Amino acid sequence: MPSLSKGVLLAAGLGTRLVPYSKEMPKEMLPVFFGVNNSVYLKPVIQAVFEQFYEAGIREFCFVVGRGKRVIEDHFTPDWDFVEYLEKTGKNDYAELLRDFYEKVEKSYITWVNQPVPRGTGHAVYMAKGFVGDDYFMAAATDNLFLGENIPRRLLEYFDRLRSPMLAVKRVRDPRRYGVVIGSRVDTSIYRVEGIVEKPREPLSYLANTSLYIFPPEIFRAIEQTTPSPRGELEVTDSIQILIRSGYQFYAYEAEADWIDIGTWETFLRAALVSLKHALGADKLSEILSELGIGAGKP
Repeated sequence: MPSLSKGVLLAAGLGTRLVPYSKEMPKEMLPVFFGVNNSVYLKPVIQAVFEQFYEAGIREFCFVVGRGKRVIEDHFTPDWDFVEYLEKTGKNDYAELLRDFYEKVEKSYITWVNQPVPRGTGHAVYMAKGFVGDDYFMAAATDNLFLGENIPRRLLEYFDRLRSPMLAVKRVRDPRRYGVVIGSRVDTSIYRVEGIVEKPREPLSYLANTSLYIFPPEIFRAIEQTTPSPRGELEVTDSIQILIRSGYQFYAYEAEADWIDIGTWETFLRAALVSLKHALGADKLSEILSELGIGAGKP
């Protein structure tokens, strides 16, 4: 089995729970905080996911985008004139951040695939079939992000060891909001996946699916066999179930890193606070919140 070098980044959702912002601006372009050299900067979530894939060794990318996603393509088009302007005006820190990002983009092969109508995560993954070919590949929803550790890189490390399809999970308090993974522990952080249940009424498991996967090329055949869910979409978790029933062994890695998503204003607020905690430190964040008269809590 060759080493994995292809990544599929899913950014075709409409983000209806973030209207009116998401009417023209993709939710994947919402910013989170990052600390660099004792300073704090803002970075779009989709850029952060791309950079984690890149740092994990991925060099070939397929972005699956939808209506109104031209702004993402523009963001991933290097603008060296703007970098030069920043340098001339003394904004060297910002210039260096953009330079680092643009160099990663230029060292990567990037293709764009349009999903004109959102038909679920399974269909979005299927749109990358021509790009993937017969290779294993990593895929991720780009409105989710791990902070504090490069979980895509860790997932690849386990893939190299186990040579099986993988997914990343995070232990949560209320599993009813997520698709949850049912499995048996085989190592400290590794589970043998027995099934995935979407938003269970009862807590069958506390391991939430985080929409970060390593798929075999056979996932496309499984998607072709997948029937639409009650909401009329092809769910990639149903396709995973088909592969498991046909004899494919999936493993789940339980991540300890903070996991954020930006699907609603509440989760975006939490994402901002958690990312600011990582960028500034918990004490500084508590100090800022205290100055604003807000209880710091534990984001």
